[in-house]
Amino acid sequence: QVQLVESGGGLVQAGGSLRLSCAASGNIRSINTMCWYRQAPGKQRELVAAITSGGSTNYADSVKGRFTISRDNAKNTVYLQMNSLRPEDTAVYYCNAVIRVFILSWQEYDYWGQGTQVTVSS
Repeated sequence: QVQLVESGGGLVQAGGSLRLSCAASGNIRSINTMCWYRQAPGKQRELVAAITSGGSTNYADSVKGRFTISRDNAKNTVYLQMNSLRPEDTAVYYCNAVIRVFILSWQEYDYWGQGTQVTVSS
């Protein structure tokens, strides 16, 4: 059983910062790409940032220069440092990871966290 547990969400004023964390646990062989998505009320879930196992990163245009994704492979954890937050960043943020686990054989599966609320007040 693999779990992704997020933490670090909350309420912050515009211009402030938050750091999200997502830790994977369970019978994990390896973790490939790790991502952060977000979903605002009435909107589709969107990719915010992604980081490969080798450390290559990709960002949505709306967060470039303000958000930084990083990971600690020894801790199976991915982070999202969010600076210069704006009210339009308000959303539930979800962690996603492609993880190699053993279910009859070693294969990669897609896992999601439960989500953490980020609210930015103006």
